[in-house]
Amino acid sequence: MADRRHLSLVLHDVAPETWPDYVDFVAQVDALARRYGPIPITWLVVPDFHHRSDCRRDGAFLENLQHRQAKGDELALHGYYHCDDAPAPRTPRDWFMRRFYTWEGEFYTLDENEAARRLDKGMELFLSQGWPPTGFVAPAWLMSEGTRRALCKRDFLYTSDPQHLYTLPDFTCIEAPGLVWSARSAWRRGLSRLASETQRWRHRQAPLLRLGLHPVDMRHAHVKAYWLTVLERLIQEGRRPITKYDWIMKQRRREQRAA
Repeated sequence: MADRRHLSLVLHDVAPETWPDYVDFVAQVDALARRYGPIPITWLVVPDFHHRSDCRRDGAFLENLQHRQAKGDELALHGYYHCDDAPAPRTPRDWFMRRFYTWEGEFYTLDENEAARRLDKGMELFLSQGWPPTGFVAPAWLMSEGTRRALCKRDFLYTSDPQHLYTLPDFTCIEAPGLVWSARSAWRRGLSRLASETQRWRHRQAPLLRLGLHPVDMRHAHVKAYWLTVLERLIQEGRRPITKYDWIMKQRRREQRAA
């Protein structure tokens, strides 16, 4: 069973503005890789983070991502602006989702045309750099029906939510539980540790376990240390690191052999 269990290390909100947050952590992951073998990373790239961190204007950032891809990492599209710039919420449910749960649900309210426009702009960036558009992950995993329709018409392999991957264009659901922290405040960090450890135990036999990290995690030493400890522990328990794209392709090849 152990040789069939994998983990995916996923870094969210990757942009020129947030790159410095990850530098030290990634160096420590690379040090672990020298002990345990390759630890490929899935980088969720935001083309113009909050309208103020345009990838195209930062050659060094683009070169860093090219280097990571050459090492075997995956680059996936993570929204376009990663901020909710729609009109203010009008219902209690929308207020909860867009102001309490997150302020960054960019694709939560978009109609199909606007979602398609932003997806196409993101794909344009990727293709201009020679990066295949493997997957799309909506900021905060929130997608409108219009976004879902637009995704079905484009060449992404998958999307995801906190507990699943969905292969496209038909949104076939695959269980892929994730560990994630909300590190914006002390009480959230405390609850996140408890929730993360509970999830890790509950899903200890899951074929794929995802570790979803955010830049704010890197700004708290004990949170960053937690992720490094969990990553090493999971590898020692027999999980093999893999990108989300490579894991999906592995499942497809297995299904084809079984057919």
